[in-house]
Amino acid sequence: MRRKSHMFAAATLATVLFLANAGLVLAKNTGLRFVANEKSSTITVLDSNDEIIRTFPSCARPRGMHFTASREAFLVGCADDDVIAIYDIATQALVGRIRNVAAPETFDLHPNGIHLYVSNEEDAAVSVYDIGTGQFLGEFLTGEEPEGVQVTSDGKLVFVASEAADLVHVIDVSAGTVIKDILVDTRPRRFALTPDEQELWVSAELAGMVNIIDVTLLKLTGDIAFLPTGFRKEQVTPVDLLITRDGSRAYVALGRANHVAVVDVASRKVIEYILVGRRAWGLSLTHDEKKLYVANGLSDDISIIDTTNLKVIKSIPVGRVPYGILIDDY
Repeated sequence: MRRKSHMFAAATLATVLFLANAGLVLAKNTGLRFVANEKSSTITVLDSNDEIIRTFPSCARPRGMHFTASREAFLVGCADDDVIAIYDIATQALVGRIRNVAAPETFDLHPNGIHLYVSNEEDAAVSVYDIGTGQFLGEFLTGEEPEGVQVTSDGKLVFVASEAADLVHVIDVSAGTVIKDILVDTRPRRFALTPDEQELWVSAELAGMVNIIDVTLLKLTGDIAFLPTGFRKEQVTPVDLLITRDGSRAYVALGRANHVAVVDVASRKVIEYILVGRRAWGLSLTHDEKKLYVANGLSDDISIIDTTNLKVIKSIPVGRVPYGILIDDY
């Protein structure tokens, strides 16, 4: 890990707790849904009945989002402000900022609840912060345009997707170094681990497929190609993907193909394509996994899918270019 000689100014979770004592109402399992709107620089908030209750201005180009370990606040990567903003869940009040984080896009929180691994799109690096103290801990160099970040549940490995280099970098946390670079298909974007963490699925946007990596061997072992009826191969651009808690089903947002693919994990076969809005991008499941939310970046809306019937039950206009969705119902 390459360390810098100075620490960045940061708002810490201690600040969050201080402000909570000053009057903010922190709550868990609020049922709120948060949508980051990349181009309008806003966050749209929906209640558990999928009704919009407010849209508020956030930072410039909000993208990736993640809960803190306590799930009393959530983090938002502000790509054009070089900031990670911290919001109270219950009130959506801004309670802190981690500053000078170069072009943050997506990130993942280590199981210790303290170390945040952040992809820095413009710097070809992943930076690490202690969100309990605000201290910058160092960085790992990657290929160009890193995006997806995935920490294993035991905290031993961190995977990073480099879009421009067509690589998945494997960081050994204990050793503090990148131990392997795995060549994958064109433009890897996001990750999903199977529940047993034996397989890591990675979307390859410009290849129109998902690659599958054996986590023990750190080796590419398979792929799944997508092609909804009526679309050409070059129009299929998968980005976000999720795997259900029982490991039986995966959902893959197919980007400009305007569909979500439903995949049987065991057979690696597509069982359904669901038509949604334009450029399906980000995905989020409710805790009971009965509803799947899809951020449609070019139709400025979200689609809500009934996962039992595999049908869209509602489309809701939000802000300009919705990027990601976070659901507080755990």
